[in-house]
Amino acid sequence: MEDVLRPIYQEKASQSNTLGILILEKNKPISPVTDNFDVILFIIVQDAEEAWYVKHYEFENKSAAMHIVDEKLLQHWIDTSSYRRAVEWVINGSIIFERNEYVSELKEHLRSFPQEKRELKKAIEFAKLIRSYSESKDLFESGQYLDSFSQMVRSLHYLARLAIIEKGFHPEVTVWNQVRKIEPEIYKLYQELIESGEPTDKRIQLMIIAVEHSISKRSRSSAQHLLQLMNSREEPWSFGELKVHPEIQEYILDLSSMIEYLVETNVIEVILQKTKGPSIFHRTYKPAENELTFE
Repeated sequence: MEDVLRPIYQEKASQSNTLGILILEKNKPISPVTDNFDVILFIIVQDAEEAWYVKHYEFENKSAAMHIVDEKLLQHWIDTSSYRRAVEWVINGSIIFERNEYVSELKEHLRSFPQEKRELKKAIEFAKLIRSYSESKDLFESGQYLDSFSQMVRSLHYLARLAIIEKGFHPEVTVWNQVRKIEPEIYKLYQELIESGEPTDKRIQLMIIAVEHSISKRSRSSAQHLLQLMNSREEPWSFGELKVHPEIQEYILDLSSMIEYLVETNVIEVILQKTKGPSIFHRTYKPAENELTFE
């Protein structure tokens, strides 16, 4: 198959801004990793006019998808898990061209999963987990059991991804297959929710307790990205200041619920500032005293 596609990728390899080319072939009838194409041709470039260009081909009753991606966009996908298939293409794809060992070094970078990248990903998944879990709990308390069930499944998915990141791995598309090997306790929770013969409300009730415990024991380490940022100065932060900070833009939509949870669990403390109104105070935030030496 690589020979058939050679004229296509050789043209790209000859261009000076091409950093690397990988190929990944479909290995089973239904293949979400390759979007069900028979082969993915993944080309990484720099200074591209179009950040992500896609073209589809057909040959000998087979299909191929060519993705040309700017290295900056690819790095964004890697840092935020916003397009996990691309990360899998880099991890599992075979190198057919690279300039100055670019792809080999990228693969090694993904394998080592540097701590600063890990902290950001943990914060992203933790923030999503808090919001989803809160919504599931609220729906359960209002008797909306099916909607609560759906949100709880989503919560377990975020919890699973968080556990995978904690172990130093990148979450893949087949996240439950990873979790079964890496964190079997969370996999068992998922099985209990999905397969238990108990009534739906009873299953959710049990999951609320179990997930709340899992969140509680992970809260400080999962929020480390935010806490380190807040510790970068002595003055407390307003929510508005945090909201516009470039380092937390990837979880800004879930930041409010994340902060409220951390306040409730005494990881972050509220500092009240006077306003022009005699009985109205402006809330600002700082890590609790016992968080200042956390590493």
